[in-house]
Amino acid sequence: MQAAICNLGIVPLRAEPCHTSEMVSQILYGEMYQILEERKHWSRIRTSFDAFEAWIDNTQVEKLSNEDYLRLNSEESALSADLIEYVTTKNQLMPIPMGSVLNCVEFFSHKHNGHKTSGQRPKKNLLETAFLYLNAPFLWGGKTPFGIDAGGFTQMVYKLNGLRLSRNAVGQASQGESLSFIEESEPGDLAFFDDADGKINHVGIMMSDNFIIHADGKVRLDRIDHSGIYNTDLRRHTHQLRVIKKII
Repeated sequence: MQAAICNLGIVPLRAEPCHTSEMVSQILYGEMYQILEERKHWSRIRTSFDAFEAWIDNTQVEKLSNEDYLRLNSEESALSADLIEYVTTKNQLMPIPMGSVLNCVEFFSHKHNGHKTSGQRPKKNLLETAFLYLNAPFLWGGKTPFGIDAGGFTQMVYKLNGLRLSRNAVGQASQGESLSFIEESEPGDLAFFDDADGKINHVGIMMSDNFIIHADGKVRLDRIDHSGIYNTDLRRHTHQLRVIKKII
């Protein structure tokens, strides 16, 4: 199976092999993937970090040898810790967002002088990271401070703290230990919400004093109770609480 790596700041992933198709996720600089199917203009891929499958434009594919893939994949990831930073390539600047993987900098002969983070950090750091995304606009399929969805937000916060979550809320809900009551939760735990049919469709990060930070219109703070999220601007409940999970 052919391996590849993202050599651009942000690349969209599509539900179908077409530019007008829904963007279901993104890959960031330095993230790797496997090519499952290669067509003339598009390839279906599986990301290495979370096994997410989608389509990518072949003009944005940078293939890797299996040897380079195995070497880079075996290293502990060093992640960009700045909201936006640059790598220098051939005397040109290329912007990369927070959460980009920097292990490939030398491989690409790029230079990076910004802040980085690696390894698992204490649970208390989760909210500190979450607040870096505050007011980021909601973007379906997004994973950056310039546009992010609910599952992308929680995944990126945990990723920047050395923890691995699935890409979407429904997958994340299968991880961790369920809690019986809000009172049992700690800052950094994940709260999941469902629709009228009982399908999980939203996730946020628990804070103290019955607050939650989540992506809904933007990354924002709201109240949470046993019914769900109470939007303090709309003055009504907007999301129905399903379960709270302790990941760490």
